[in-house]
Amino acid sequence: MRGILVVATLFAFTAIPAAIAANPVRDVLWVALQGCVLAKKAAGRSFPCLAVDLGDGARPGTAVLRAPGQPTHTVVMPTDSVSGIEAPALQGARGAAYWRAALAARHYVSDALQNRLPVSAVGLEVNSADGRSQDQLHIHLDCMRRSVMAALKAHGGAVGEAWSPFPVPLEEVPYIALRVPADAVADFNPFAALAHVPGWQGHLHDATFAAVEAVPEDPRGGMILLAYREPEASAEYLMDHSCRMAKADRAG
Repeated sequence: MRGILVVATLFAFTAIPAAIAANPVRDVLWVALQGCVLAKKAAGRSFPCLAVDLGDGARPGTAVLRAPGQPTHTVVMPTDSVSGIEAPALQGARGAAYWRAALAARHYVSDALQNRLPVSAVGLEVNSADGRSQDQLHIHLDCMRRSVMAALKAHGGAVGEAWSPFPVPLEEVPYIALRVPADAVADFNPFAALAHVPGWQGHLHDATFAAVEAVPEDPRGGMILLAYREPEASAEYLMDHSCRMAKADRAG
C-alpha cells in the first residue's frame, strides 16, 4: 500500500484477530479501520474515515479513508477481514460489491480537486500480496498519470472484451487489458475477471490491476482494466498521487 501510513495508536484498545496480530506492521490499516467502525456504531460518526457503511444482509460493509497528508489519495476497504486481491471470498458477490463501493467513492478524489478532475478520470487500483504494505484489502482511488491517460487515448481503441496484451508498455511494464462495457460496469467483478486470465487462477497473490473509465475520445466507452503478474507487482505506479494532470488542466 504505497503512500499509506495510518496513525492507529488512538485505537489500540480495539481487539485484533489472532491471525492478524501475528504481523502488526502489516495490520495498521486494520486497526484504524476498526476504530472507524467502532465510532460509527457508538456515535454514528465515521472519523477518522471519510465514510463507513456497516452494510446489511444484502451487501457487505465498507469504509472510505483518506491517506494522511495526501489530499486526494483515498482507499476503500471492507469492514470485514479480507486479506487482499488473492482472497477466495472476492471471487463471488462480495468482490463485485467492493468494486461498486469503490466506484461510488471516486467523488472524494474529484471533490478534493474542486471538480478539476471529473469522476470518470479517477482510477482504481489494487496491489499484489507482496506489492502492498497492509494485509487488509484496500482499493486505491486517485488520479492516473498523464502518460497512462495519453496511452489510453492513443491505444485504448484496441482493447476488447477479452483479455489481451495492451499495445504498449505502461511505466515500462507490459500489461494485459480488458474492456468492461458501460452497461456491465455496475455488476462487474474485477477479482473474478483476473481469475479467468489463462494461467492466473490460483496465483492471484502475484496479480495487480488498475481500472479507469475509457477516455472520452474512445467511442466504445466503458472501463479499461490493466493488469500484470509478478512478485511485488504494483499497478499503483500508474497513479499520480500529486495529481499533476488536474493541476495542469487548471493551469491551462
